[in-house]
Amino acid sequence: MSNDLDIIVVGGGHAGLEAAWIAAQFDLQIGLISLSSVPLGDMPCNPAVGGVGKGQVVREIDSLGGLMGRLTDKVAIQCRILNESKGFAVQSTRMQVDKNLYSDLALEYITSVSNINLISEQVVSIKKSNGRYLLQTSESGAYSCSKLIITTGTFLNGLLHCGDQSTVGGVIDKESSLPLHKLFSSIPFKTNRFKTGTPPRLKLSTIDFSVMEEQASDPNTRNFHWSGDTTKRLSKQISCHMTHTTLETMTKIRDNRDRSPLFNGKIKGVGPRYCPSIEDKAFRYPDRNSHHVFVEPEGLTTESVYPNGLSTSLPKDIQEAYIHSIPGLEKAEFLEYGYAVEYDVIDTSLLMRSLEHTDSPGLFFAGQVNGTSGYEEAAGQGLIAGINAALSFLKREPLIIDRNDSYIGVLVEDLVSNVRDEPYRLFTARSENRLYIREDNVINRMYPYRKSLLLVGNIDHYQKHYLDEFNLLSSLVDSYVYKANEKTKKYFTENGYGPMVANVTLCELICRSKLNPVNVLRREISHFKAFFDERVVYACAISKKYKGYINRANQETAKLRKLDKKAIIWKDLYNCENISNECRQRIEAVRPETFGQLQRIDGIRPATLAFVAGSFL
Repeated sequence: MSNDLDIIVVGGGHAGLEAAWIAAQFDLQIGLISLSSVPLGDMPCNPAVGGVGKGQVVREIDSLGGLMGRLTDKVAIQCRILNESKGFAVQSTRMQVDKNLYSDLALEYITSVSNINLISEQVVSIKKSNGRYLLQTSESGAYSCSKLIITTGTFLNGLLHCGDQSTVGGVIDKESSLPLHKLFSSIPFKTNRFKTGTPPRLKLSTIDFSVMEEQASDPNTRNFHWSGDTTKRLSKQISCHMTHTTLETMTKIRDNRDRSPLFNGKIKGVGPRYCPSIEDKAFRYPDRNSHHVFVEPEGLTTESVYPNGLSTSLPKDIQEAYIHSIPGLEKAEFLEYGYAVEYDVIDTSLLMRSLEHTDSPGLFFAGQVNGTSGYEEAAGQGLIAGINAALSFLKREPLIIDRNDSYIGVLVEDLVSNVRDEPYRLFTARSENRLYIREDNVINRMYPYRKSLLLVGNIDHYQKHYLDEFNLLSSLVDSYVYKANEKTKKYFTENGYGPMVANVTLCELICRSKLNPVNVLRREISHFKAFFDERVVYACAISKKYKGYINRANQETAKLRKLDKKAIIWKDLYNCENISNECRQRIEAVRPETFGQLQRIDGIRPATLAFVAGSFL
């Protein structure tokens, strides 16, 4: 292997995996430098992929040629559709995965690519000379590259906290990366300090699941990857379970406030308000004692169980006390104690939308080092950084994804448009166009971007064929007419389609309010004895159903621009239950007097703006 590479990625987490994987598709020589003690694609927090807004990101990554979707499908052990009772626009896929198998498979994929060079070392210094980055590793290795991508995550100057114990590390029992000012001695970087945390890990055989609510895997959940059967499971499926905290639980936590690093001044970093620790919940909601705890296995062959909802940095004895007060966990044995981790993040307002740093051409940042949270957000950024590093090397224009087309676009624009004062998490409400950027139509939305990369592979052939089918079916749906005769009226009645008083197109039938558009289109295609890709049917049906809503949403967006000078009463908004807690806190801090001021508050969600604007109409 030559030590002179085209692109080097530092960090083998989810951002680093995607960056290396996609950059290699441009036939460049890629180096992926990752700590030998940390598995590739490690999941130090909950081993799950997807979720509200995040499931859309995974499908967008997959449609652009990324890795996360195909890895997840192969090792998913429990699959669910979140928000299934709500509209299709906010439904999202979430899959619990076997964390060890995920890392094993990630290693298998990365090492199968001949132009990705996996380097299991720690970077100790980075310099820039004659337009190239020079990297020195702990093993006395020296590497150089034209484009450099930093994806160090929580390892960047990481410090772990458990009660009064503090240790250096990125995750438990693993070393941390040097702070940026030591890595880049010649390049000054402004950094901030953020915090995240994780709950203890419990022993499976010591948990009483009989008193918990079972959450079985949903066989109808659609896989993330574009290839293969949409619902075929490639790993054994198991259940997760749900229990809850009690008055005793919360009392034990509240009685030990002074022993929590979060409240005794030991932790200085800012944590995520939308994913609070159990200590945060105890004091943020003093009158609430019952909080959901989702008990989720970390794999098929491990005894390790993740109690989702119990993130903590309390001392070990307090963790044991409050865990044993939760129904089903009375006799749970600890495999690992919960902890918080503080780490450095960069000022993302100094990044371009390509994720290249404005002060150092050729240097890209992606993942948790950019102040985000979640594996999916990291992977999405890694993909964008990897693509743009490759395009920059080839002297081509960067790939910029519009926020109106994807959640990755929303994520990147939000990151580079503001100085982050807390860890960023993606929500569907952050998008002004969420009726359009759904899971079902991801290929329709992302194909133009993938096509612009000028890459040729199986994914490109499939997506072109998919769109040809989609356009054919869409035309059929618009043009097919049911005649209002006795035979058709009887057919409508028998299938529960409702009354028929005049001729009806298939599109009009799909859009009837009480009908499931996907089920109707499936049945009618079967009736026609036609065959279309299941993904095409699903996307076409929902696209027809939402067309009118999307048109109206576009009109509402245009109206927002006319409302800047409208007076508002911030106290009324702060007390409004229809506005999220995050937005209400920001409104209280700024106290806006006009709608224009409200619009410009960092972190105010589009859904909040739409709600307030609606009060003027």
